[in-house]
Amino acid sequence: MRTLKLLFTGFAVLLACGLLSGCGYNQIQTKDEAVKAAWSEVLNQYQRRADLVPNLVATVKGYAAHEEQVFREVTEARSKVGQVTVNADDAASLAKYQAAQGELSSALTRLMAVSENYPNLKADGLFQNLQAQLEGTENRITVARNRYVQAVQDYNSYIRGFPVNLTAKMFGYQVKPNFTVENEAAISTAPKVDFGSAPVPPAPPTAPTAPAPAASAH
Repeated sequence: MRTLKLLFTGFAVLLACGLLSGCGYNQIQTKDEAVKAAWSEVLNQYQRRADLVPNLVATVKGYAAHEEQVFREVTEARSKVGQVTVNADDAASLAKYQAAQGELSSALTRLMAVSENYPNLKADGLFQNLQAQLEGTENRITVARNRYVQAVQDYNSYIRGFPVNLTAKMFGYQVKPNFTVENEAAISTAPKVDFGSAPVPPAPPTAPTAPAPAASAH
């Protein structure tokens, strides 16, 4: 009797596993973990950028101490990023985090633009190294964000299909929010941070033309 009971229990477990697998439960787990891994990489790259900010500000300030407004904007934007506790599963939280990161991107772009007015700063080896690190980090952010967007799209598409949607609903898996952009192309384009090219000089003023001689009266 005990043997029959054990056999029945084992059969029930195997049947349950088969049903869960057939209804997509295992795939939901796999795709959910892929989303979490992709999100962790996004956070890592954004943190990498935030860690560069103090050294960038200090280096630029050494040559352009009076650019106080730009330094304040960068510092405040970095502080806002640090104050946001993001929950990637909550659309409002993700939007707030994305907005804070966008402000920091804009502030960093303005900071890097300051170098155009200071040739000695542009020639500084430390500044060049930090600039290269920032450019590389922006590219890594773009790649990580792209992968996260794709992972979320894959997960959302999967759990919304029948009959997996029934399994997802049973176990409380819901559609995840994703990054939003006004311009779809911005998802795959890193912010421009390379200001190494020389600015275009203004056109010289046009020389005044001599007035035409007056016609002689007859």
